[in-house]
This record gives sequence, C-alpha cells and structure tokens, in this order.
Amino acid sequence: MKYFLKQFTLFYVVAGLVFTPYSSYAATKKHRSSMVVSSAKHIKSRSGYRTVKYHPSRIKVTARKSYLLSQSLPVMSAETYDGSGALMLASTKALVINQNTNEVIYAKNTNTPTPIASVTKLMTAMVLLDAGLNLEEEVVISDSDVDYLKGTSSRLPLGTQLTRNELLHLALIASENRAASALASTYPGGRAKFVRDMNLKAYSLGMLNTHYSDSTGLDSSNVSTAEDLAKLVKAAYSYDLIREITTTASYDVLLPNRHAMTTFKNTNILVRNGDWDIGLSKTGFINEAGRCLVMQAKLAGEPVIIVLLDSEGKYTRIGDANRVRKWVEHNVVPKSIDAQTEPITVGQIY
Repeated sequence: MKYFLKQFTLFYVVAGLVFTPYSSYAATKKHRSSMVVSSAKHIKSRSGYRTVKYHPSRIKVTARKSYLLSQSLPVMSAETYDGSGALMLASTKALVINQNTNEVIYAKNTNTPTPIASVTKLMTAMVLLDAGLNLEEEVVISDSDVDYLKGTSSRLPLGTQLTRNELLHLALIASENRAASALASTYPGGRAKFVRDMNLKAYSLGMLNTHYSDSTGLDSSNVSTAEDLAKLVKAAYSYDLIREITTTASYDVLLPNRHAMTTFKNTNILVRNGDWDIGLSKTGFINEAGRCLVMQAKLAGEPVIIVLLDSEGKYTRIGDANRVRKWVEHNVVPKSIDAQTEPITVGQIY
C-alpha cells in the first residue's frame, strides 16, 4: 500500500510539472488573443439608453517608434516625471496626436465609446455658430433650462436675460449648463432640432461613434470616443470665436439683482495658470464620464491635440496633460507637415 501511495504521489508531481507550463502558456495566449480582438474587431458598449457600435477608423495617422509604450508600467507622478521615460497616462481613454501630421504620440482605448459630459459643449458652440444666429439677441433663462436630471446648481437665476454671445462664453468658459440649455431651447426649431443638428454635424465630421442627446452633456447618453473627439477638437479649432472663448481665463457678466459684475472662471486650471500655449480647451465631468479634458496646445513648437477621458480624481487629467507636455518637450523634434511616414490606423498596437 505504501509503495502504491509513493508511486501515485510521484506521478502527481511529474504530471504537475509537465502540464502547468502548458496551461500557463494557453492562458497567456488566450489573454493576448483577447487583447488583439478587443482592439481590432467591432466593440459594442452600452452607454445610457443606446448601444454604440465600433466602426473602423477613417483617420489615417503616422506613428513614431516611441508611440507604443507598455500599458503595464506604473504611472509616474507629474511632479517627478521629467519626460525621459515612457509616457504613461492615468486617464482610462486617451489620445495625443500631432495636429499637423496626425502622428500618434499616445493612444489608449481610443475607440471605446464613453460618456463625454461637458465636452459636448464644443459641438453646441459649433452648431450655434453654423446657424448664423444674431449673437447679440437676448435670451431668457427659463424653467426648461433647469437641470432636473442631475440636480446641478447654476449661478444663472430664472429670468436672467443675456445675449447669445454671453451665454456662449459662460457655456464654454465656466461650463454653465443653463447657458448651454438656453442656446438649444431658443434655437429655430427648438431643442429637438438643435440636437438633431448636433448629430448631423458629428456625422459630417466622420464622428461615427458619437451620439448627442442634449446640448449640455448632463445626459450620459452623450457618448463619443477619444478618436472622434480628436476630430471634434480639430474642427472646433477652425472657429476663431471658439478658440478665443475657450482660452479666456475668466469672464464677467452683470446678473439680475447684482450691483457688481459676476466673475466666471475657466474650468481648466491650465488656462487660468497661463504657462501653457493653449489654442482650445474644454473640460467635462459627470459621474458616468469621470473627469474629461480636451485641448489643442503648442508643445515643443508643434501643435498637439490632447484627449483625456474618464480620469479619476480632480487633478488626474491635469497631471496627465503635464506628463504629455514633459514627454513631448523632452522627445519631439519638430517635423515638416510633408514628412514622409507610413500611415497606420489609430489604435493599432506594435
């Protein structure tokens, strides 16, 4: 009996040594396969009240050798990071590209649909300006502009009369939801027509993974991807007024029952600090979206589009932006727009 137990134990040990490496390899192979599938095949994600389907990218970009960095490395704090190491960002979805060449600097979950919160307001501004409405016409804040969905507060009391120009400033600088709502509710054809035109504009820009349900971004069914938002930033940058407004540190307006001007500060601290060369900026936050930030900025003499989505913590997106700046300033050599490089599809992994 002892001999039988001894032989059985020996067989068990030998079998474990033989089959364990194989099972580990199989698991690793399966994990790698799933990674490839998730980045290459269609992705379905349920956001809000609708399902968004991944469409293959229509953008062709170029990637430098240092573009592909291990996602398993820990994210170094923005204060200690000097730009010499691998660029790692904490934002769940992110895309950083050269605006002129479409060269990818960093890409992470670029085609994963996600709520975009007040980044929505960039599209709100474009639709309003495209309509050619009188920006000096006064608009009244009404009960229909109150946020009954999230219950957010506002510094614009009911009955406030401001021009469309003033409301546009408040929507883009301070992310005032009642301002963005009033711009839609007083649009020719009403709010429904405004939202329809937002989606038509998105489609015309090739933002095929984007959907809008309201003009404020409070509705979590306002969804997009990092790749689509890079297109949005590039399009919004072509509007002089949007560039001017979104890079203004603060804005003063006279509100009812106030004897002095009320100051509204830019929600992007990087704009307020003034040590960045920012050409366009918009932040966003609701619980479903996390902290979001999109920007156009000049780094190391190069125009760069930065899209940071679904960051945890109040300052994580700011830390990510500073890490991008340090990496670009440490590594990038300015290139000609006509540089000959091989195009790839956004989101490819090497």
